[in-house]
Amino acid sequence: MIVDWTTLLAFAPAALALNLTPGADMLFCLGQGLRGGPQAAMAANLGIGAGCVFHLLAAGLGLSALLVAAPWLFDAIRWAGVAYLVWLAIGALRSPLGGRETAPIRTSRAFRDAVTVNVLNPKVALFVLAFLPQFVDPARGPVLLQFLTLGAVLIAGGLVVNGVVGVFAGGIGRALARSVRLERALRIASAGIFMTLAARLALDARR
Repeated sequence: MIVDWTTLLAFAPAALALNLTPGADMLFCLGQGLRGGPQAAMAANLGIGAGCVFHLLAAGLGLSALLVAAPWLFDAIRWAGVAYLVWLAIGALRSPLGGRETAPIRTSRAFRDAVTVNVLNPKVALFVLAFLPQFVDPARGPVLLQFLTLGAVLIAGGLVVNGVVGVFAGGIGRALARSVRLERALRIASAGIFMTLAARLALDARR
């Protein structure tokens, strides 16, 4: 086995604790659930998982180390992520009202937005570089496979936790969206979540 059981037993609780800590991924699923319902929330959840796979591959291949060596690259990706989140917030506010049934959010769009937001968050790449190597043993085999194995555990926990949050928010959003006034409030709330994430990414300097 590429990662021994003792390492997995130590890694799994730490990964679960991180998954349970409210963060950008959980807030994004919450926002998509409020705005688009349970299906949009789950699509966003899967998109975040796909974005994490990208970061795992980049870290395992040594590409994420460029963010440490080149601060300008980190800032360029960070501000691209900020701009995309602001664009999502504006889109949430400008969407036509009239009920979830008449203007649903396509799951493909929710998935794409989640992948883009996750990939354009360099803090995720730095987190992977800082956290996973503690559990990697080069003597046991290819480092990339170990990154992917450990990452699969981390992603699986995130899919469960963020999925529950997103689907719960989606159920509430779908019920409330029967009223145009309440739907407007939900869209403002989801836009506020996206803007909060944008501000957090903009103000969160590299650590």
